[in-house]
Amino acid sequence: MPATDPSPRTRTEFADRIIVIVPAFNEQEALPSTLAGLRATALPLDVVVIDDGSTDDTAAIATANGAVCLQLPFNLGIGGALRTGFRYAVELGYQRGIQFDADGQHDPSQIEALLAPLAEGADMVVGSRFAGAGDYRVGRSRGVAMNILRWAIRRLAGQRFTDTSSGFRSFGPDVLALFAAEYPIEYMDSVEALVMACRAGFDVREVPTVMHERTGGVASNRSFRLAYHYVRVLVSLANTPKAQRRPAGAPS
Repeated sequence: MPATDPSPRTRTEFADRIIVIVPAFNEQEALPSTLAGLRATALPLDVVVIDDGSTDDTAAIATANGAVCLQLPFNLGIGGALRTGFRYAVELGYQRGIQFDADGQHDPSQIEALLAPLAEGADMVVGSRFAGAGDYRVGRSRGVAMNILRWAIRRLAGQRFTDTSSGFRSFGPDVLALFAAEYPIEYMDSVEALVMACRAGFDVREVPTVMHERTGGVASNRSFRLAYHYVRVLVSLANTPKAQRRPAGAPS
């Protein structure tokens, strides 16, 4: 991780700010507008882009647009990139974090909606594409698979979510610490992480958020790959043990 924050602060100063963790793999096309949108908010955001072994100019663009960029030596996948971001957040002392896609699907204006439940005591908040805000649509086969995951998570986690695979999330300090140490690194990590947080006893909530289609680049998902990973994640979820809740500030 050859990067440090460009303006050194104390842990107390980091604690007063919000870290935005942006995993990115070959996102040179979409990243400039994504980072511009984050800069335009009035929130005290610090953006860290995790360059997941990109072969394009993702890292250079991230740095040129004012973000801290952590470069991984090769592609770990989104789970590995996110765990890197969570570790960075915990090491510096951030108390609030946002997971944000590089491809332009997430709307910076919706970040406040994700932060509000944290102020009310939530540990983790999921931004849902399907809870009444916006008109985000998915294909029939993917929609069926998502319904199966919703059912499985309701059974395994004891809680209902409308968007189990959303990558637009906020986190308090306890969940940041958990994910810095144990975040799933397989594809469909977001689903496994959701179950992990619920089974660890955290207060996980969902809020409606508007999301968009990607603004540039090419999505890495393909139908056969998604089918394989949906089956794999269902098997994995069924074998996910209950974890013990970590106290705030516990070492990772």
